[in-house]
Amino acid sequence: MPKKSAGQTRPKTKRVRFEFHAPHADKVTLAGDFNSWDCSSLPMKRDKTGTWKIGISLAPGRYEYRFLVDGAWEDDPNAEETVGNPFGDQNCVKVVD
Repeated sequence: MPKKSAGQTRPKTKRVRFEFHAPHADKVTLAGDFNSWDCSSLPMKRDKTGTWKIGISLAPGRYEYRFLVDGAWEDDPNAEETVGNPFGDQNCVKVVD
């Protein structure tokens, strides 16, 4: 196995938490440019209050995302900002420092 040189370091990641309150939803997933908009790879878990949560590790950068709630796209009401997408909707933005 080759050794890493001093100039080769892995990018640091940060654990980022996403939450969405939907007490009557049956399924909520997180999708964004960090997972190629895969609608099934990041299922969220509901707590007793009906808030769906997930934590993922992300490298520093700017990421667009949305929640898929029972098959319908939903915005994050707590998003730092939103940007237009090619489908005429808005994507939420998360900036990781």
